[in-house]
Amino acid sequence: MLKNVLDILLGEPLANEQGSSEKYNIPFGLAIMASDAISSVAYGAQEILFVLIVLGASAYKWLTWTSFMIIGLLIILTISYIQIIRAYPQGGGAYKVAKENIGAKAGLSAGAGLIISYILTVAVSASAGADAIVSAFSSLAQYKVVFVVSIIIILTILNLRGISESSKIFAIPTYIFIFSMVSMILYGLFKYFILNIHPQPIFKVPEATGDLSLFLILKAFSSGCSALTGVEAVSNSVPNFKEPGQRNAKIVMILLAALIFFIFGGTSVLAIFYTAVPITNGPTVVSQIASAIFGSGPMYYIIQFSTAVILLMACNTAYTGFPMLMYIVGKDGFAPRQFTIRGKRLSFSFGITALSCIACILVIIFKADTHRLIPLYAVGVFISFTLGQFGMVNHWRRNKDNGWRKRAAINGFGAFITLLTTVIILVEKFREGAFIVVILIPIIILIQLKIKGHYNKVADGLSISRINLNKVDFKIKYKHIVIVPIASLTKATIGALQYAQSISDNVIALNISTDKEAMEKLKKRWSKLDTDISLVTKYSPFRAVVTPLLNYIEVVANMANENEKITVVVPQFVTHEKFGEILHNHTSFLIRETLLRNDNIMVSTFPYHLSDENVDNS
Repeated sequence: MLKNVLDILLGEPLANEQGSSEKYNIPFGLAIMASDAISSVAYGAQEILFVLIVLGASAYKWLTWTSFMIIGLLIILTISYIQIIRAYPQGGGAYKVAKENIGAKAGLSAGAGLIISYILTVAVSASAGADAIVSAFSSLAQYKVVFVVSIIIILTILNLRGISESSKIFAIPTYIFIFSMVSMILYGLFKYFILNIHPQPIFKVPEATGDLSLFLILKAFSSGCSALTGVEAVSNSVPNFKEPGQRNAKIVMILLAALIFFIFGGTSVLAIFYTAVPITNGPTVVSQIASAIFGSGPMYYIIQFSTAVILLMACNTAYTGFPMLMYIVGKDGFAPRQFTIRGKRLSFSFGITALSCIACILVIIFKADTHRLIPLYAVGVFISFTLGQFGMVNHWRRNKDNGWRKRAAINGFGAFITLLTTVIILVEKFREGAFIVVILIPIIILIQLKIKGHYNKVADGLSISRINLNKVDFKIKYKHIVIVPIASLTKATIGALQYAQSISDNVIALNISTDKEAMEKLKKRWSKLDTDISLVTKYSPFRAVVTPLLNYIEVVANMANENEKITVVVPQFVTHEKFGEILHNHTSFLIRETLLRNDNIMVSTFPYHLSDENVDNS
């Protein structure tokens, strides 16, 4: 039944040979990769205004200059990431670049920053999408956290269906948002300049309560830099593009930068012309602009709906980038191997599921408050930006291809700007939550190094490089002492005893009982058996069964000679009824997992299948 449900939700399994069809072309790739970056405009200008509004009416003048600074940084990042795509078509982005050209720890730092960024992309985007819906339907505010978690679960299921199918599902709302935002910007400018219609602000601009300072501008800049998160996703996911993957990824990168430039720049201009005021727990800046341009007509609700949907779809950039990043990190041995395994629909199911679980925890902790989550957002990704740029400088210097000096200069300038931006974000957002990221990145790196150390230790322990294969003895003979734990005499235990005696003449039936009457009853029944198997019974006055059982087996194992092996045959009946397994305890699992820690004990499960034919209904 569970398999049928999963097939309905996730689709039928795909063969390995179908992997080439599970890749993006340019339109679908742009739809998936653009969703995070272009959706950031829904709160990018708003976050800048939240900082600058202390200047009163002057905030809108400085919004212009701050937006220009962010657009300039966008151009630098775009050129730099096109170079990363050119040099590293196998994907991995800043992690791969930093690891190969600076060092493993630098790569892990970049990877940790991206991991945090992708998790926050899901939490922030889903929460911001809920904000857009609550702006239009205020009665839903009390259900915001439940709504956000539900959306993340739905997105998880859709992404588990595979790249091809999920990209088709998510392309439509992405392009609806692009066309609706472009329409709003063009019509808003037409209405303002051509029709000369200048509507009054919906909300009154507050009086100035602060003075202009360099620190205020830098803080606004650091807040607006959240609009640039997502531009790195293309370089991380080059292998997900159809051939020629490198060329298609470059085209998507250029189109993505153009969309961010137009939509972020246009929204910032409209926020100035139509005097949108940032309101905590109130209508968003985009909502106010749409209302001023279109009134309360259908187009306003189309803008609100498409904004909400694209913010939710922005999560999908993380669902593309995070699993691919963790796959590459896992291949290098710095993440659990589960991240490298493709699921039934050829997606990296473990990465998708892990991303969703952590994002849901964040949403619950921060109560889906976008303003509280955003300070954590840009730090990680800008650390990865910086390390990626420095890594590329070393890459060009090392390889010295034609034109390497020009490329190194571009990445060097990008490294300087992104480093400066990272410092600004850290300083300005430190008290607001950026310190959490500063603490988390070293912790993630330490965990990754521990994982790598574990895999290296396991690989070294399993390696046969120091073994002379010609001298491996396959004729060695062991004496087996077989122990069968039994609670009572049943068809399952009798079958296990018969199996045990077929592999050894030295068999012990071990019974630990908390009931003396039950123990005597077992002895009486045992006396009727025609067998030379030894029955060992032990009374447990404190009602513990598993611990005395394990202790006895350990004693026998420790007393065994070098040529003796202990085999424990665990009887286990298997019921084929729906939910039947839930109704029985799973002591055998605990016994197996504990005994496997002793290198002289082998554990075997004897399954006894219950069916209508072997059930006595008399």
